[in-house]
Amino acid sequence: MKPDTNSMQATRESLFMLSSEPLPESPPFVPTLGTGAIVSFEGIVRDNNDGKAVVELEYSAYAALAEREGSRIVRESIDRLGLLAGYCVHRVGILRPGDVAVRVWAAAAHRREAFRACEIIIDAVKASVPIWKRESYADGETAWVACDAGHVA
Repeated sequence: MKPDTNSMQATRESLFMLSSEPLPESPPFVPTLGTGAIVSFEGIVRDNNDGKAVVELEYSAYAALAEREGSRIVRESIDRLGLLAGYCVHRVGILRPGDVAVRVWAAAAHRREAFRACEIIIDAVKASVPIWKRESYADGETAWVACDAGHVA
């Protein structure tokens, strides 16, 4: 039986979400018959930063703008790289070392585009999505942290 290419095109979606709950481990899309690779990226909370022991992070966001900008980033990556699907979800709220803070998935016909898309998406999210990170340290101090040049995330 020949695959239905119309239903395959319907799965070309872009999605960015904020979540106060632990992040899903599986991509939120079903691979199509044209999918040759699904690549994922996980950003995990470390227990140290710049020589200080980190005990927790608090992520906050301007939700409406973050979701709009994040969706734009994923959509542009889908269009530019010819992805079959893309998705990014970022935590907000209190996280502890070992927690997953962000997940990105990219599905493509070939692995090169899927790997490239994950890197492009996470770099763009860190550079332009209004998400802020406050670290709390073992010594009781806290600090807002810039994760990328010119951006606090």
